[in-house]
Amino acid sequence: MTLQISQVPTNLLIGGEWCEGSSGKRIPVYNPSNGEVLASVADATLDDARKAIDAAEQAAAGWRATAPRERGEILRRCFDLMQRDKEKLARLISLENGKALKDARGEVAYAAEFFRWFSEEAVRVNGDVSVAPGGASRILVQYEPMGIAMLVTPWNFPAAMATRKIAPALAAGCTCILKPATETPLTAFVMGEILAEAGVPAGVVNILTTSSSGKTVSSILHDPRVRKLSFTGSTEVGRILLREAADTVVHCSMELGGNAPVLVFDDADLDKAIEGVMLAKMRNGGEACTAANRIYVQDKIYDAFVERLGQRMEALTLDEAAKESTDCGPLVNAQAVETVGGLVKDAVSKGARVVTGGKQVTQPGHYYQPTVLAEIPENALLLQEEIFGPVAPVIRFQDEDAAIRSANDTEYGLVAYVFTEDFRRALRVSERLEAGMIAINRGIVSDPAAPFGGVKQSGLGREGAHHGILEFMEAKYISAEW
Repeated sequence: MTLQISQVPTNLLIGGEWCEGSSGKRIPVYNPSNGEVLASVADATLDDARKAIDAAEQAAAGWRATAPRERGEILRRCFDLMQRDKEKLARLISLENGKALKDARGEVAYAAEFFRWFSEEAVRVNGDVSVAPGGASRILVQYEPMGIAMLVTPWNFPAAMATRKIAPALAAGCTCILKPATETPLTAFVMGEILAEAGVPAGVVNILTTSSSGKTVSSILHDPRVRKLSFTGSTEVGRILLREAADTVVHCSMELGGNAPVLVFDDADLDKAIEGVMLAKMRNGGEACTAANRIYVQDKIYDAFVERLGQRMEALTLDEAAKESTDCGPLVNAQAVETVGGLVKDAVSKGARVVTGGKQVTQPGHYYQPTVLAEIPENALLLQEEIFGPVAPVIRFQDEDAAIRSANDTEYGLVAYVFTEDFRRALRVSERLEAGMIAINRGIVSDPAAPFGGVKQSGLGREGAHHGILEFMEAKYISAEW
């Protein structure tokens, strides 16, 4: 299907209707590849937010009562429709996000899988029955939908972060309000069309865009009808939302920041390690919470690794996201370029060596060269902060214990990567690493069938797997005798 921006919805989706919104204002959406305005979307007010909650409440009883099989079949149709429209969605993501078209196609495939996975999970929410230890009664446990869910998604994976939340919410029997990032709202609106075409009833999924995210989300969380918040974004914003949710004791799932370490031991297969690090670092140009942020390489292979990684990064084609030949597209906006450039300058000023890249590209759009830095000093800011760009810092280490201490020396704990041909070492190190997910000899960890989430300040709860649907359900215990 050919993409026509003029045919993409740009208004709010409330109660099954596309609404201009009561503010009458519009939010521009930019193409990071050239800085041009792609479209403008409606700017929701607090009144629009209340209407979305009303719509979700009106649809709640009917959707909750819908048979799990029927909910599953609707989600399966969502998967089929995403497959039909995969090229249209990929090109839209490239245009509004700046993601290289190759990566955008991968995101669409990944995003669609959440609909397929949770279409199957919808019919597999099993309770249990047991005899109380004292023998006087039976213990029955069943799961029920929490209620209206607020879903807040970031700009870096506009399709996948939406489906990873919408699919389990709907499978569980919840209605929801989705607030996508204003940098990439168009993908969310097209997803709204797909949901409606698949048979999702009006009001079950509502979509709001707003220039006043803090006030809008706060007002929704303080409505007693809203019982669930699922948020993906920075740890800083996550802390604020947790405080907001505390006022009404809203159940929270938080997928927050990362500072992913990679440990490459001297017995690693160097070819496999380079390929894995390229995947872990350069997926979405480094703008991913799972991106390799600190690459620790053992001394014996350090120089060879740095040389080969530099060659691979230097060979990447940096260009407009929607071109077939592009390996690395632009960053999402000018602020992102400034932040990434500032981290590189800080590291270099403290003694880091630029192997390749290290500069902003002076052309229309928001480009930064794929970069490899070696001999990173311990006080470099990019070892403490999430880089969120195409910069790979490589740090030398001597022994296993030192590498693990360095890897764990962060407030984050989302994902870690280990490369070694000694499987006993791989498992031993994995147990000691403070992360919710570990990838051994591979650069991709995400899978709809696996529990995605972190420890420490990288988040609360899990998305995907069977865990994902339970995040939207409450366990109800019934005591009975017979």
